[in-house]
Amino acid sequence: MKTVTLDVRTPGDSMADFARAWKTGKPQKSAHISFASPELLWRVLTQKRWELLKALCGAGPVSIREAARRAGRDVKAVHGDVTALLNAGVLDRTDDGRIVFPFEAVKVEFLLQAA
Repeated sequence: MKTVTLDVRTPGDSMADFARAWKTGKPQKSAHISFASPELLWRVLTQKRWELLKALCGAGPVSIREAARRAGRDVKAVHGDVTALLNAGVLDRTDDGRIVFPFEAVKVEFLLQAA
């Protein structure tokens, strides 16, 4: 099963992982999409966008119209959410213009600590 971890890490930590993989030639065991803060993660992953990801999880490349049908939502609203998820690097666009969430599972990981 191809899993992505959505996590909260500093840009420095993300770059350190990238540099480590570059130097060793060994990729991480799972894909990561990192956000600089929990607030940014929740700003990008609204409830409707999370529902859209659930509809696209494991679906392969689909049109925006098909994504809207799967999510049971208006095409125009889904188009706006797809644009935001593409800009955040959560979704990909295929050469023929379809969108794809190339994962079968999602893990969300962050730590809330006392100030």
